[in-house]
Amino acid sequence: MSELTPVLIPQLNPNERESLLVDLRVQNGQNINTGEVLAVLETTKSTMELTADSSGYVLGLVFKQGDTVSAGQMLCYLGSSLDIPLPAAPQAIGTAADDLPAGLRITQPALALARALSVDLNSLPLNTFVTEAVVHRFAPAPVTLPVLDIDEKSLIIYGGGGHGKSLVDLVRLQNTFRVIGIVDDGLPVGSSVLDVPVLGGVAVLPALRDRGVSLAVNAVGGIGNLAPRLKVFENLKQAGFDFPTVIHPRAVVEASAEIAAGVQVFAQAYVGSAVRVGFGCIVNTGAILSHDCVLGEMVNISPGAILAGSVQVGARTLIGMGGTVNLEVNIGAGTRIGNGATVKADVPAGGVVRAGSIWPE
Repeated sequence: MSELTPVLIPQLNPNERESLLVDLRVQNGQNINTGEVLAVLETTKSTMELTADSSGYVLGLVFKQGDTVSAGQMLCYLGSSLDIPLPAAPQAIGTAADDLPAGLRITQPALALARALSVDLNSLPLNTFVTEAVVHRFAPAPVTLPVLDIDEKSLIIYGGGGHGKSLVDLVRLQNTFRVIGIVDDGLPVGSSVLDVPVLGGVAVLPALRDRGVSLAVNAVGGIGNLAPRLKVFENLKQAGFDFPTVIHPRAVVEASAEIAAGVQVFAQAYVGSAVRVGFGCIVNTGAILSHDCVLGEMVNISPGAILAGSVQVGARTLIGMGGTVNLEVNIGAGTRIGNGATVKADVPAGGVVRAGSIWPE
């Protein structure tokens, strides 16, 4: 093998860039062979073993078990010896070093912003470390919006991936609001998602608000890493948008349930009596929230998950597909419950319950 071989985090599913590092099998300095398992990655929809394509020593490993990682991030290097010097800076997310102009040193958030704003990377300075503030100085003027039919029921959907498509169909069936455009930092302006035009990225938000569009739905799911979803809400709030609750007509929400702004309830979901669902939560297809459950802000209940009565779920928690939680269990903030897991007792904040397991083990 070459002296230094990068090992990148793969993208397990087309619409999920983030995954959880549920098992880390190696450590820095360890000598491994081709085909050995380096780590086990999990999303809400799949699990995979990341194996070594070549033999060598593990170098530059900075992640630990339980971390959330993004597709394209550097897990580690495999080196032919222990004393090989590593590159001065890690590669940007999803980008090989050859994709960047020679000499450009840029942070990962700044690179993502540059692409969202269509900034020419060759125009960025080489004599400094490029941050998001620097990128804004080189951003082109916002794209001119097309003529739009806007009224008080008009809304935009931020995110044109799989979750965004589901929300387009949901809003159409709900027949309360009207989707006039998609905002997505990674889709070309003028393309469409289910016949809804892509208007641009984050830069078009002020212009849309000035035109009179006041409603927005966040279609960035944030599986494995909630930061992108939180950032979208932040950008929308700064631009002055409000967040309607959208509920599929084939979902059941009892009259006594309290649903906050920005909540999304999908088909065949059930929200029981006296349930309280906090801001920005997702109650996905076929999920069940039994009586008296309380969900904090930004909780993601995946398809088919079942919560028994009086379950308390802390903010920013993910409960994976087919997961079940017993009666009166408390789940702390920032917890991740894997697909098919069974939770029989309280889970502390930031806890991880592995897919298919029973908690406590």
